[in-house]
Amino acid sequence: MSTKPIIIGVAGGTGSGKTTVAKEIFSQFNEKSIVLIEQDAYYRDQSHLDFEERLQTNYDHPLAFDNDLLINQLEMLVEGKSIQKPVYDYANHTRSDQTILIEPKDVIILEGILILEDQRLRDMMDIKLFVDTDADVRILRRLVRDINERGRSVESVVEQYTTIVRPMHLQFIEPTKRYADIIVPEGGQNRVAIDLMATKIRAIIEEKVIL
Repeated sequence: MSTKPIIIGVAGGTGSGKTTVAKEIFSQFNEKSIVLIEQDAYYRDQSHLDFEERLQTNYDHPLAFDNDLLINQLEMLVEGKSIQKPVYDYANHTRSDQTILIEPKDVIILEGILILEDQRLRDMMDIKLFVDTDADVRILRRLVRDINERGRSVESVVEQYTTIVRPMHLQFIEPTKRYADIIVPEGGQNRVAIDLMATKIRAIIEEKVIL
């Protein structure tokens, strides 16, 4: 890869549809030219903590992420080097021993709730998206996901949302909207925004091929 890859950041609150937006854009391209990096993969290693201590982790706080590792690996991809992306073990609340080999690509989509919070990450991005969805829609999506996919009770999801998720969203995530180049309302339901982004990325890839 002779030219610098384009990095697209897709941010937004939990349940906003940011993951759907990122995956929809990704699916429209040949995997040879594009890669999706999830910030969730870079939750800090907590193997040095007891399991009970790990349960207390606030996963919606900026300090929950190992951004130094994320930035280092993004820089490697920009330099045309492959990386071993970490895998997070949600059952044990710490980083897994496994990694996933990621090869450098023309386009990197970086997706996560707090990717616009760190200026170092923002400075690496060519395009910054914020997926903006009403709070009541986001909590309902999270409720359905956590009950169906993670075996949580309604009470536990609501308590976590009101005591941690919502306060962290208002303090750290919502303010990053001002850094976005594009604000996408209603997440994965917004076909127009997704198609526009796909068209833009396709033009960039074609331009790289010509160059």
